[in-house]
Amino acid sequence: MSNPQQLRYSKEHEWLTAAEDGVSTVGITEFAANALGDVVYVQLPEVGATVTAGETCGELESTKSVSDLYAPVTGEITEVNQDVSDDPSLVNTAPFEGGWLFKVRVSDEPGDLLSADEYTEFAGN
Repeated sequence: MSNPQQLRYSKEHEWLTAAEDGVSTVGITEFAANALGDVVYVQLPEVGATVTAGETCGELESTKSVSDLYAPVTGEITEVNQDVSDDPSLVNTAPFEGGWLFKVRVSDEPGDLLSADEYTEFAGN
């Protein structure tokens, strides 16, 4: 598994892009997607909702289990990936590309986000 170097990662296995005009894109890592198994349903936060770093903001349901989705930063949801709602398998097949989950206007970023190398070590992959 290769974790893109330009992203930052949470210990809950979400990835986050650097903010462009204050907005970051969020998804789950390939490690998390593989651990979940085949994702069959996603529940994403609503556009306009405020999410808080480290708190749940949605769910991912797979053939194995239901897992909480955590916000890696605090901010306002500006967009959700409708393609993932329509085809949840994108989370498995393209976790770092078409399988992104939502965009958030970042108001507060925690200091405990990991680099790609730190996340790889943390996840043991």
